[in-house]
Amino acid sequence: MKNDGIQFYYHIHGYEFHKHRNGTLLDLIISETDAELVAFELDVLWAVFPGQDPVELLEKHGSRWQLMHVKDLRKGVETGSLSGKTDVTNDVPVGTGQVNWPAVLEAAKKAGVKHYFIEDESPTVLEQIPRSLEYLKKVTW
Repeated sequence: MKNDGIQFYYHIHGYEFHKHRNGTLLDLIISETDAELVAFELDVLWAVFPGQDPVELLEKHGSRWQLMHVKDLRKGVETGSLSGKTDVTNDVPVGTGQVNWPAVLEAAKKAGVKHYFIEDESPTVLEQIPRSLEYLKKVTW
């Protein structure tokens, strides 16, 4: 892929946080892949839903994170599930959910995240995306 100018990215989806030795499966994947060949996309909802701190993940794995799904989890949704599944109605406008966006965006900047994507899979995406954009225009970090 590299010879053809294609970068391979791995997108987390929550189940990578199962325990493995002294860390998680994500730690294993990152440690066992070549940084020149494999980069990662942090989907913030899929870090928060299984009970992880996206700021800590960004600090721990630094420049391996090059992409980010900017995606928020509804307040009150229980975290800690490693299923990789939650109801799509738990996707809420960025800034209205459980994520501390100023801290996450600051950590992403320090880690060198290159591209950010608003992802909203909810049935009310057409109403929610404009709200997410408004929040992101105003948030400081």
